[in-house]
Amino acid sequence: MRILLINPNTSGSMTERMVASASRSLAPDVELVALTAPRGMPYIASRAESVIAGATTLELIAEHQDSFDAVVIGAFGDPGLIAARELFDLPVTAMAEAAMLTACMVAQRFSIVTFSRTLTAWYEDAVALSGLQARFAGIRVPNVPFVSIDDVQGELESELVELCLRAVEADGSDAVILAGAPLTGLAAKVADRVPVPLIDPLDAAIGQAALLARLRTSPARAGRFARPPSKVATGLSPALGSWIERQESAAGIG
Repeated sequence: MRILLINPNTSGSMTERMVASASRSLAPDVELVALTAPRGMPYIASRAESVIAGATTLELIAEHQDSFDAVVIGAFGDPGLIAARELFDLPVTAMAEAAMLTACMVAQRFSIVTFSRTLTAWYEDAVALSGLQARFAGIRVPNVPFVSIDDVQGELESELVELCLRAVEADGSDAVILAGAPLTGLAAKVADRVPVPLIDPLDAAIGQAALLARLRTSPARAGRFARPPSKVATGLSPALGSWIERQESAAGIG
């Protein structure tokens, strides 16, 4: 099985960290291939940046979809996820949705802990999109800044662990999601310091992508994710433009 991991951020070092972290829990028959966004921002931190990254994500899926069994979008706010499910036939998962669904399998209520207050509005939107507000206990963020996005785990480790403990004690959380691609791998590192399950969003997204590929789920032919009609596209990447223009015939319409 081949899974495509798309990092919608432009940081190559972040991609390397995600691959290294994910490799520790991959099934023996799963090959993970990672791509880094060729344009955009080093790390996505807002809804506007997410829209930009989502378009790049769709282009990368269109270019590489034929070689893979599933796709994982490696950013917590899930840029491009809903659009990708509408356009493409192979399973697509992403970190926020996968982490929240996983949290609900081990907990009644979950919290999100992340590293920057700028992220909170975007992450709250992700919770709303999932329909899990009733099981969401809130977001906690350190009150101290970080210097480097590449070192944010090390810089804020103590503060992030303390916030996980507060989420359990003050918010009644039964699980905590460590959110944001720069925090990938931290859950395993600090799990023994927090008394409830810590969810690593990338591990959750890859695990669910592999499961969907094994289930051989069929693409939607009706409903909310049915393929849209074909449409002439101008100025898009060749692969994405070609895919959009062939949607009508691919969906069996006309």
